[in-house]
Amino acid sequence: MRQLHLLFLTLLLCAIGLGLAAYKVDTLGLPLTASAQTEVWNVEARISFKAKPDSGVKVSLPLPFNPSGYTVLNEDFVGANYGLATEQDEGGRVALWAKRRAQGKQLLFYRAVIFENEEKIADSSKIPSYPAVPDYPEHFLPVIQGLLDKSRQQSADTLSFAQQVIQQLNATAPAPELKLLIEHINTSKNLAKGISWILAGARVPARVIQGLRLHDGKRYSELEAWVQVHDGKQWRTLNTKDGQEGLPTNFVIWQIGDQKTFSVEGGTEISLQFSVAKALRELVDVAESRAILKGSRIMEFSLYSLPVQTQNVYKVLLMIPLGAFVVVLMRNLIGVKTFGTFMPVLIALAFRETELVWGLALFCLIVGLGLLLRAYVEQLKLLLIPRLASVLTMVVLLMAGTSVVMHKLGLEMGLSVALFPMVIMTMTIERMSLTWEEAGPVEAFKQGAGSLLVATIGYLVMNIDELQHLLFVFPELLLVVLAVTILFGRYSGYRLTELWRFRALAKR
Repeated sequence: MRQLHLLFLTLLLCAIGLGLAAYKVDTLGLPLTASAQTEVWNVEARISFKAKPDSGVKVSLPLPFNPSGYTVLNEDFVGANYGLATEQDEGGRVALWAKRRAQGKQLLFYRAVIFENEEKIADSSKIPSYPAVPDYPEHFLPVIQGLLDKSRQQSADTLSFAQQVIQQLNATAPAPELKLLIEHINTSKNLAKGISWILAGARVPARVIQGLRLHDGKRYSELEAWVQVHDGKQWRTLNTKDGQEGLPTNFVIWQIGDQKTFSVEGGTEISLQFSVAKALRELVDVAESRAILKGSRIMEFSLYSLPVQTQNVYKVLLMIPLGAFVVVLMRNLIGVKTFGTFMPVLIALAFRETELVWGLALFCLIVGLGLLLRAYVEQLKLLLIPRLASVLTMVVLLMAGTSVVMHKLGLEMGLSVALFPMVIMTMTIERMSLTWEEAGPVEAFKQGAGSLLVATIGYLVMNIDELQHLLFVFPELLLVVLAVTILFGRYSGYRLTELWRFRALAKR
């Protein structure tokens, strides 16, 4: 029963720890490696115009709204002394700037940081109704009707029908009767609207989408327009130039439909320019922004929400359980003897500041001098507590003296001896002295060497940057460490050193 309870507990701890970590990686995009960066796109819309004298100014700019395949991480609006409001409805989002009086040239900016992700947002719009047939001008009516009839004969479904219409409008040598119609819708933006207008004659649901190609260092004077037609199941995107289906790579949809338009009231010499630039950003920052957008509050309660100074403290503290696990392996599985249970872990922490070689040298120096002084104190026949207090005082004096001497010799690394835990050093000296008296110097040095070996391995493990990153970003992984530690806690078999010790007996 106890064995089943232990197994269930370890599986539960592993499931919780690994489950939370998997959620952070898959959903929020937290990185598994330290200093992982990803590409983001800085997009800027620059609006410039000359304000009319003694006139109020109103500016309307459509904004991206949940573009499929992309996430808008953050947005900035810049406008000197302008009032700002954003509106959102089924037709999309729009920024509204307003100012009662403005003079001279005016500049307004919208900046967005866009991150490309693998999540394709499903189109949640309702199935559109069939549009009413437009009231075409008399001179265009027979031309459009002939275009639609010809396209219908050369197509098999809604998609191919729309493609035929687009190809005829973009033919190298269009039919003479189409030239006037093509001149009427000659610009790219009007072409997309014109195609939608023509398709309405066949009662085909169509709409215009506009977007940007994300190319580093590019500038655009306007958004690129595409046409979408509904085939009864979904919206299909078509190029207005050749009718090919699908959007190009690195294309972010800025606006769907034409309900929201760019406009400036109270201004002349109006200009709108888009700029695109590629940048690198820490994946952790991206994950925090995505968590906010997804409504997940898990990042609000992460260690990243703490002050930076406190974060640095926990980056060290979270490695202690890993160092303790190293002690468990070395003592219970391999059979290395040490002074104290957690003394090697604390010494390993000190090695992180002193560096390994200097740390080993300073540790041996302090412990060696401490043993000499402890031998003298033993002659005084003091009780345990006064003896420990006396050794502690001597250790502090030794550490201070070592720092002064090292500093005078120009060995600044010797100043880091103050980082050693003095109480642990005191207990190490006391235990090593007692072991020397009870089991001899060989056993004392063997346990001392074992303590330094475990501390060294603990230092090497705790000093791995990738592990430090994983435990800080995913502290729930310590539940997995806890589960494995609990399993090793029930191990009562032979240690590796015992198998080596009794190897002759095993051969028999």
